[in-house]
Amino acid sequence: MKEKKKLVDLSRAEYDILRTLWNAGQLSVREVHDLLTETYNWAYTTTKTMMDRMVNKELLNRESFHGVFIYKPLITRPAGLARMVQFFADRVLEMDVGSVVSLFARSKSLTPEEIDELNNLLVEKKDGKK
Repeated sequence: MKEKKKLVDLSRAEYDILRTLWNAGQLSVREVHDLLTETYNWAYTTTKTMMDRMVNKELLNRESFHGVFIYKPLITRPAGLARMVQFFADRVLEMDVGSVVSLFARSKSLTPEEIDELNNLLVEKKDGKK
């Protein structure tokens, strides 16, 4: 059985890189850079540095394919959202995490399986298991 990873804190930029990869599955640095160029006015080397740091944090996997590094997310979308949802629920909305999770269910932005995973991650964190 695969060991569950601790919920990680993500910066907005890291989340945006992950979101781009969740949507595409796998991409090169150049492809991620080109997709994020309107949001971030980074140099290509900045995008590469960010993604390499995310590999070191075990957020991304990097494999060489015909001389080009291809990156894939190592965490699921719900795992990436869990900390942000927890922060937003606790500090911004000052409401129960379950209420915020139900907003995702109503919006259809996550699949039912992803909503279950998000809820389980947040319950585990609340119960002190992570």
